Amino acid sequence: MSSKPTVLFVCVHNAGRSQMAAGYLEALAGDRIEVLSAGSEPKDQINPVAVDAMAEEGIDIAGNTPKLLTVDAVTESDVVITMGCGDACPIFPGKRYEDWQLDDPAGQDADTVRRIRDEIRIRVETLIGELTPTT
Repeated sequence: MSSKPTVLFVCVHNAGRSQMAAGYLEALAGDRIEVLSAGSEPKDQINPVAVDAMAEEGIDIAGNTPKLLTVDAVTESDVVITMGCGDACPIFPGKRYEDWQLDDPAGQDADTVRRIRDEIRIRVETLIGELTPTT
């Protein structure tokens, strides 16, 4: 891993879970970690309920655009966090992979999306602690 690790969040649509995780990591880690997100079948826009849930936390993901997962994104990353993308995510030796079992916020009500958001925050905070040890 380089001095500044790169984390890639991947879910199917890159419109909810991975966008919320990327938003938290960017907000909480600042410039200590490079953040990417992508989807195996990206939607046209970010889930508006996810946008609202993150806005409640003071994090604006409204301007983000879902992106297609590429081999380059995986090869550039030190850590790949999958969230229900199944076999669509390519596996490369030497990468750290984690699969976060999280409900899909698509079609869910605001309270359910908040619960998913809060679980993502806890996992992101743990990840930051692992990737940026205090000196």
